Amino acid sequence: MINKSQVLTFVPTNNQQPPLKSNQKHGFHVKNLDVTPSPSSDSSSILMYKTRHNTPYTRYSLSLLLFFRLLKPHHKTQQKKNISVNVKEEFFFNTESLDMKKAEFTLDSVRDSLIRQEDTIVFCLIERAKYPLNSPAYNQSYVSIPGFSGSSLVEYIVKQTETLQATAGRYENPEEHAFFPDNLPRSLVPSYNYSQVLHTAANSININKMIWDMYCNQLLPLFVAEGNDGNYASTASSDLDCLQALSRRIHYGKFVAEVKFRDAPRDYEPAIRAKDRDALMKLLTFEKVEETVRRRVEKKAMVFGQEVNLDNDNSKGKYKVDPSVVSRLYVEWVMPLTKLVQVEYLLRRLD
Repeated sequence: MINKSQVLTFVPTNNQQPPLKSNQKHGFHVKNLDVTPSPSSDSSSILMYKTRHNTPYTRYSLSLLLFFRLLKPHHKTQQKKNISVNVKEEFFFNTESLDMKKAEFTLDSVRDSLIRQEDTIVFCLIERAKYPLNSPAYNQSYVSIPGFSGSSLVEYIVKQTETLQATAGRYENPEEHAFFPDNLPRSLVPSYNYSQVLHTAANSININKMIWDMYCNQLLPLFVAEGNDGNYASTASSDLDCLQALSRRIHYGKFVAEVKFRDAPRDYEPAIRAKDRDALMKLLTFEKVEETVRRRVEKKAMVFGQEVNLDNDNSKGKYKVDPSVVSRLYVEWVMPLTKLVQVEYLLRRLD
């Protein structure tokens, strides 16, 4: 379908007037329309045009036919010459097509997304640090909820939230991965045409169990204070934000692996065919890049989490989240787990 917001523009090269504005309803934009005489053309034939998707628009062609008949030369020496149309530039659309999305899938676009996700992770950690550990929220024996036996309050809130978000289409996005994907309901909203840049095997890769264990058992004690203030629901909600941000960042390794593979398939294919995980890990490791990431996230934790004091006396060196913890998070967990996802994806890339 063509959106009404798209505009049809004619640019004749023989100084003829453009056609009536009524043709604009056909909704696409032709640039540099060159009308030239040609002995081989047949002005009575129906002109067919195709977009980059190779779809003919006959109604538009009929409109063009009428327009070109109006331009038929009256000089006797030119009457035997018919009129042909040469469109020098292909149609383009104001709305973003699938092909355009694929064209934008580059190493730079992937890198920009990873950098932006760093901000999200740091802010989520800052929000979680407002609350103490609140250990009862993670204790499976603390609460008994019908239908959720053996689940902690955090698990219950995450499961219920994921169920609700699934009906709103969250997990239709290939960048999103549920922590409890079993028996999730279908989306109730119209599906969005996400760009299909990944191999279909990407759907089988989900390491959220590892991310959950890392976050709850290793990361939390590093940046939240001991204690219990009873704000268990708010604590669990903050935990979910952190978990989803970390999951999105780590599973984005699929996109990193895909763009690297497209950039140099010959470098990766031998190791993929040999199922050589070590060789793939070596190809994916760039120590200089990892050091840059480590320093950047540590700096962001300093800037985003600094205590603001108008007197500028007692706030220096005080942060809502210890920047060294954010640095450690990336060095010990985020980047290694991201590379694990990349390896798992590449091993399936040639299936």
